[in-house]
Amino acid sequence: MNTQNTRLFFIDSMRAWAILMMLQGHFVDGLLDPVFRDTGNGIFSTWSYFRGITAPVFFTVSGFIFTFLLIRVPQKGLENPRVRKGIKRGLQLLFIGYLLRMNLLGLFKGEIYDSFYLVDVLHCIGMSILSIVGIYLLTAKKNSYVLPLTLTGLTLLLFLFEPVYKQWGFEFLPMAMANYFTKANGSVFTIIPWVGYTAIGGVLSILFYKYRESKLLYPKAIGLALMAGSVLIFFSSDVFVWMYEQTSIALFQMISLNNYLFIRLGDVLVVFAIFMLLRKFMANKTVLKIGANTLSIYVIHFIVLYGSFTGLGLYRFFHHQLSPVLIIPTALIFVIACTYLALLYDKHEEALKLKLNASLVLGKSQLTILQKEATPILKELVARLKGLVERIFGVIRN
Repeated sequence: MNTQNTRLFFIDSMRAWAILMMLQGHFVDGLLDPVFRDTGNGIFSTWSYFRGITAPVFFTVSGFIFTFLLIRVPQKGLENPRVRKGIKRGLQLLFIGYLLRMNLLGLFKGEIYDSFYLVDVLHCIGMSILSIVGIYLLTAKKNSYVLPLTLTGLTLLLFLFEPVYKQWGFEFLPMAMANYFTKANGSVFTIIPWVGYTAIGGVLSILFYKYRESKLLYPKAIGLALMAGSVLIFFSSDVFVWMYEQTSIALFQMISLNNYLFIRLGDVLVVFAIFMLLRKFMANKTVLKIGANTLSIYVIHFIVLYGSFTGLGLYRFFHHQLSPVLIIPTALIFVIACTYLALLYDKHEEALKLKLNASLVLGKSQLTILQKEATPILKELVARLKGLVERIFGVIRN
C-alpha cells in the first residue's frame, strides 16, 4: 500500500470516530429524560463535553479530506477534475439535506412544513465544500501560500466576529436563506461559524500534503498539534481578556465570555494529535469502511431517529423519556444497527445500482412501447371527439 494511503488511515479513523460519536450523541440528547441532565454529575458533564467535540472534528476532517484530494491533483483551476466533483458533491449534500427533512404526509396535503427549510450538518458541509472550491478557483493562479492564508483568514474572521453576527436575525432574507446564517428559526447548524472548521481543516491538509515526504512529519505534527491545542484550550480565553484590557475593544471581552469556538478548535487539534500518535493501529478494515461510509450512516440514523419522510422516528415516540439504565444499551444498539445497515448497503451498492438502472431502462422501454401503441388510439379518439363537437355546434347553429 502506498505512502499516501497509509498516511490517511488516521483521518478515516477520525471520521469513523466522529460519526459514531455523533450517532450516540443525537440518540442520548434526544431521548434522555431531562431529570437526568445534571451538569454537576461527573459522568454527564464528561459525556456532554466530548459530545461538543464531535461536530468540530467532523467539520474539520471533512475539510481536510476534500482539500487534500483537491490539491494533490496536478491540474490547476477549472482543469482540476476535483473541482467538478466537489461542486457535484456539495450540491448532492444540499439535496440530501433537504430530502431528509421532507415530510411525505405534508406533501400529500399540499403543504411544505417550515422544518423543511431548516439547515443541518449536511447543508453546512455541502456549502463548506462549495466555499472551498470557490476560494480554490479564486486563488488557483496565485502563489501557493495564498490558498492556506485565505482559508485561515476566513476561519479567524468567522470565529472572531461570532459574538457580533450571532445577534443578527437576518430578517431581510427569505427564511430559507436566513436559516443558513441564524438559528433563530430552529436551524441546528449554520454556515457561520461552522465553515470556519472546514476551512481550517483545509489548511491542515495543505500543510500535511506539503511536508508529506518529511521523515519527521508525524513527530513534528503531533508536537505542534498538542502544543497549539493546549494553548487554545487553556489560555485563549485569558489572551482575549488581556487584549481587552490593553485595547478596551469590547469584541475581545465578548469572545472571552463565550470562547467555545477557539477552545473547540484546540480540542480538534488534540484529537488530531492522538489519532496521529495511534496511526499504526488505525488500519482496521471495518473502521476504515465506517470512515468511508459516513454519509450512508448519517442518512440511516436520521431516518430511524428523526423519522424522515414519515415523521415516525424514535424521537417522536421516546423524546426525553428514557432513563440512563435504558439509554446506554439502546444507544449502543442504535449505533451498531445504523452502522451495520450502512455497511450492508455499501456491500451491495453496485448490485442495487445495476438493478435500479435495469429497472429504469425497462420502464423507459415499456413507456416507449405504450406510447407507440397508444398514439393511434389517441388520434382516433381525438378525431371522433372533433367530429362530435362539430355536430353539436352544427345543431346549435341550426
